[in-house]
Amino acid sequence: MNLPSVILADDDPTVLEAVSRMLLPDFEIVATVRDGASLVAETRRLNPDVMIVDLFMPGLSGFEAIRELKKQHFEGRAIFLTLYDDSSFVEEARALGAMGYVLKSSADRDLLPAIREALQGHFFQSPSLRNH
Repeated sequence: MNLPSVILADDDPTVLEAVSRMLLPDFEIVATVRDGASLVAETRRLNPDVMIVDLFMPGLSGFEAIRELKKQHFEGRAIFLTLYDDSSFVEEARALGAMGYVLKSSADRDLLPAIREALQGHFFQSPSLRNH
């Protein structure tokens, strides 16, 4: 059975390591990157099922990287994993076609459900997000 493939993008190596441990063995981590330009390049090269993306990284932000991939007609699913509990960021993520918005503070309980929902074509956001 082929596991769904995932790219992780975050400028914090500690986050990359923690998320990798969280996702194994249910998902195949095909790459970890620390900036938006690398996310675009590795996504084009590897064509993952899911991208787990931090909002703010060096160079291209997560939003900018996803915008660039959309211009190139990439159809994979993006889930933002972030510290920012901000409704305008959630709205922007949805407008970009992202399939999830997960707070890092609740990643241990929300990230796996977010990925599963994204793979089924459903949007997921951390239930702990404030309602603005």
